Amino acid sequence: MSHVPAAAALVLGVTALTGCSASSVSAQASSGRPELKVTGAYVPQPPMADMAAGYFTVTNTGSKADELTGVRSDIASMVSMHRTTASDQMQQVKEFTIPAHGSLVLRTGGNHLMLMGLKRKPTVGETVTFQLRFATSPSITVRVPVRPATYQPSN
Repeated sequence: MSHVPAAAALVLGVTALTGCSASSVSAQASSGRPELKVTGAYVPQPPMADMAAGYFTVTNTGSKADELTGVRSDIASMVSMHRTTASDQMQQVKEFTIPAHGSLVLRTGGNHLMLMGLKRKPTVGETVTFQLRFATSPSITVRVPVRPATYQPSN
């Protein structure tokens, strides 16, 4: 009978992890705070061996805004956040705002991540790990699929 509690704990642990995926990862917060969810994350297979890009959407269903203040990755020595200006120039930023009841969209031609100093070149079918840090919400870790360089999300 002593194996029953251990088996129940294992089932509960596996069930809790089942909801975590690259397509939908969230950080729950209490009422009156940001409530963040990450969806649509991907890294296009880079043409260069030392640099790649990252894209995803962070949706905030909470009643307060938050900021994405930093990103780490298992394959890059540095991850920087960039926006694309009206003149199609990349400009590094220190944070991205995620408005209350709104979204932050990272996409080609707009806001995006630059993964620099790659430890290895990611290839299609692999996954890359991002750890997203926020001003007020808990960090979110997401496993991101590497897609073909020609991949275009449906949204």
